[in-house]
Amino acid sequence: MAGGGAPAPKADEPQPHPPKDQLPNISYCITSPPPWPEAILLGFQHYLVMLGTTVLIPTALVPQMGGGYEEKAKVVQTILFVAGINTLLQTTFGTRLPAVIGASYTFVPTTISIILSGRFSDTSNPIDRFERIMRATQGALIVASTLQMILGFSGLWRNVVRFLSPISAVPLVGLVGFGLYEFGFPGVAKCIEIGLPELLILVFVSQYLPHVLKSGKNVFDRFAVIFAVVIVWIYAHLLTVGGAYNGAAPTTQTSCRTDRAGIIGAAPWIRVPWPFQWGAPTFDAGEAFAMMMASFVALVESTGGFIAVSRYASATMMPPSILSRGIGWQGVAILISGLFGTGAGSSVSIENAGLLALTRVGSRRVVQIAAGFMIFFSILGKFGAVFASIPAPIIAALYCLFFAYVGAGGLSFLQFCNLNSFRTKFILGFSVFLGLSIPQYFNEYTAIKGYGPVHTGARWFNDMVNVPFSSEPFVAGVVAFFLDNTLHKKDSSIRKDRGKHWWDKFRSFKGDTRSEEFYSLPFNLNKYFPSV
Repeated sequence: MAGGGAPAPKADEPQPHPPKDQLPNISYCITSPPPWPEAILLGFQHYLVMLGTTVLIPTALVPQMGGGYEEKAKVVQTILFVAGINTLLQTTFGTRLPAVIGASYTFVPTTISIILSGRFSDTSNPIDRFERIMRATQGALIVASTLQMILGFSGLWRNVVRFLSPISAVPLVGLVGFGLYEFGFPGVAKCIEIGLPELLILVFVSQYLPHVLKSGKNVFDRFAVIFAVVIVWIYAHLLTVGGAYNGAAPTTQTSCRTDRAGIIGAAPWIRVPWPFQWGAPTFDAGEAFAMMMASFVALVESTGGFIAVSRYASATMMPPSILSRGIGWQGVAILISGLFGTGAGSSVSIENAGLLALTRVGSRRVVQIAAGFMIFFSILGKFGAVFASIPAPIIAALYCLFFAYVGAGGLSFLQFCNLNSFRTKFILGFSVFLGLSIPQYFNEYTAIKGYGPVHTGARWFNDMVNVPFSSEPFVAGVVAFFLDNTLHKKDSSIRKDRGKHWWDKFRSFKGDTRSEEFYSLPFNLNKYFPSV
């Protein structure tokens, strides 16, 4: 046929699936809360899921700082308390999406760099050393929080996000989920007899059981996490009590035993974390710059996280001004982390975004209830510590499912793009490949040598280069964003290939009536803080 155009489809030919602005088949979207008993259980499930990161980060950092079990328990409580406050702020005044704001791995390398800096080696008492290092991280976080607050509240980030199209969102959101693969099965394999049953039971209960028992109540897929965790936790406890690990290696004991976390005994019964609980923050210019770079990487990752959450909450794409507002409030979250002393900054919890997909409940109220659980259990230390002592392989098995869902949420934006265009294929393939390949080189180099490929005398400069290049979503997102906005985009057909025309109506807050339903501020605050 001349001109290369496709002939009109015949009536009986298979039709492609129509693209959808909002994800269909969600039981409760962002503005429709489930009944209270169900909402409370779902909120508790979100609390259980975010505990993994909350415990893993202090487990990695506190012993290196010189702290013991008691300090670790206090840091876990502080992270929980701060996460509860930040989640409430984000769901009420930020993007208003059902996003949990918890501690972020992105800040851990910079914190470790502060621990290893020579200026604390003169302190012989380990607890004094712990407090000095914690105060140094607080100073760095307080300075670093200004970056996200300025970019978010000034609207500068809004101007960057305006250039985001579905094709550049795919590598960013996709690798926000898939890029966390090292926290999945490698964590399960640390204690395979607990991790693997958890993974299999979770998949069976959430995916197969609802089809076998057609009750129509959605009990199994909605509460699969509670079912699976309780069954395997009891089984792990029986193994521990039965003496299965009595002569095992110390690493096996740490991963497998249910009484090894050391948090329950050390946690106080009741304790309210307060700002500057470790003393006044100390400031170091180099460390502040390094932490600012980590904050910028977390900002890019959270942009992908927010987009994934908006998809699974069955909301429309966020207008750039709303995303910018959310980033501003995330800056406030990092400031609060710095004031209370959590050892790491805050960003969108990716595992909780995956839980929205598993339960198909994207309700804002559920996540606000989860924030209530975080605050409640952070104050009642002993009760919170019981849940925080769930063995890590059980949590890693949950991650295998949740991170996969978030990655798939990123891939779902391909429905707006022309997959037969070579430009699309190049941008997609090249950015995803580099997004996996570059961090692999940086992480492997660091694992072998003990320091990153950039290794100068200035630690802060090393961190400013090594941290961004070790983040999969950051590399893939930046490469895709750059290519998409520089490769001959003037052509009108290319605009369609990028899927940009699907997002035109969400470029401004007033462009689509649904934006107001999902994202407008409470208490009539839109009158004083209008979104553009």
